[in-house]
Amino acid sequence: MTDVDLSPANAAAAPDLENGNGSGTFAPPAPQSLTEAGLTEAQVLYLLLKTLYQQGALTGHELAHKVALPFAILDDVLLTASQRHFVEVLSATGHSRSGYRYDLTDEGRARARSALEASRYVGPAPVPLDQFWTWVRRQSVKNTRVSREVLRAAFSDLVLPEEVMDALGPAVNSGASIFLHGAPGNGKTSIADRLGALISTEIYIPYSIVVDGHIIVVYDPVFHHRVEEGSREPDSGLIIQEFSSDRRFIKIKRPTVFVGGELTMDQLDLQLSEYSQIYRAPFQVKAAGGVLIVDDFGRQRMPPAELLNRWIVPLEKGIDNLTLDTGVKFPVPFDCILLFATNLNPRHLVDEAFLRRIQFKVEVRSPDRKAFIEIFRMNCEQFGIDYHDDAVDLLFRRFYDAHGIRPRGCHPRDILHHISSICAFEGTVPSLEPSLLHRAAQTYFLVMEEEVQAGISSISSMPAR
Repeated sequence: MTDVDLSPANAAAAPDLENGNGSGTFAPPAPQSLTEAGLTEAQVLYLLLKTLYQQGALTGHELAHKVALPFAILDDVLLTASQRHFVEVLSATGHSRSGYRYDLTDEGRARARSALEASRYVGPAPVPLDQFWTWVRRQSVKNTRVSREVLRAAFSDLVLPEEVMDALGPAVNSGASIFLHGAPGNGKTSIADRLGALISTEIYIPYSIVVDGHIIVVYDPVFHHRVEEGSREPDSGLIIQEFSSDRRFIKIKRPTVFVGGELTMDQLDLQLSEYSQIYRAPFQVKAAGGVLIVDDFGRQRMPPAELLNRWIVPLEKGIDNLTLDTGVKFPVPFDCILLFATNLNPRHLVDEAFLRRIQFKVEVRSPDRKAFIEIFRMNCEQFGIDYHDDAVDLLFRRFYDAHGIRPRGCHPRDILHHISSICAFEGTVPSLEPSLLHRAAQTYFLVMEEEVQAGISSISSMPAR
């Protein structure tokens, strides 16, 4: 197993360096040597050769930006490459070696092709595992704090019972795991999405890390929303950042990683591309410093117990263990709010041992009539349809009460969408006219023909709006 210092002192080793944007977010400082970068000369050399092979001739300044290392570090490596006849200087501009224009020799191209066969990774230099640990700990999601006012603002477009709000606030502030359960259609997924937005402060993550010589890509634009800094170099699209920060790290909003029924067990481990020989980090590593949401829990392709057993130790220790294709095992931080959302009975999915490790259990119940009216009114405003209480009376009398249907938080939105679709088809203005509302509800709810016949005659006697 690869050794990593997991002591608290290691997390405090990096100096405080503000990035200058006034946000209070601290950036990793730029390394001043290969030792500080945690890389070997060979690792940087072959990354430079592969970069020149793919990009063509580049200046030292351009190479520094491509591999995200200060030119002061690259200078000695390029000098070694030149002495070994891997690179040659085509031209020079300015008064420093960073203005030299470098290209590969025939020997350098052969070395680059050989390096690409071992790993096709080309991009910002990787960060060693211990530095990844340091910065995850410094930016831990457990350090985030959410006030009641912020929580209310985040859920202002949802109608939630006060007890749900009372449970969610402490859950987020604890940085612990959350079990969000309840009947379908009551907003569990919407709540989960907003929980991620609640902690959308800015953190730094590396583009990639290196473990035992193997590159593992961490940055994923699907989940990591970049916060750009600095300015762009004219006509290049290249981000120019101050050399006071380590450009191997990217500034992002705290991530929200969302997985559902498609989740498989192998996606919780390293994914190796046979073509590129590059590893992709699993979901829990991409979610470091943020939220990992497992939606529709219990409907994954693997048994729930198998998934839960995979995470018992990480939830307990805050450490997960991954394995390279070579058999080398190494620890990675498990630093995320793990949120399970399900409409199945939790007691049928997990045992007592796992329920104990999920610190917060929050039930999202179906709305009562008062809450349903408020939800219906809010949705009418969004659809531009005039609201009136008779519409809710009709739904409860003809569907909810008559057929034993429980009202759900999603019903007003879905029924109004049906009304809008009907009116778009017929070229009329959407409204809550009784026959139109009944028609929309009948196509939405699963109500059999014989169940409807008894109530149809009374609809015509209701006053039109």
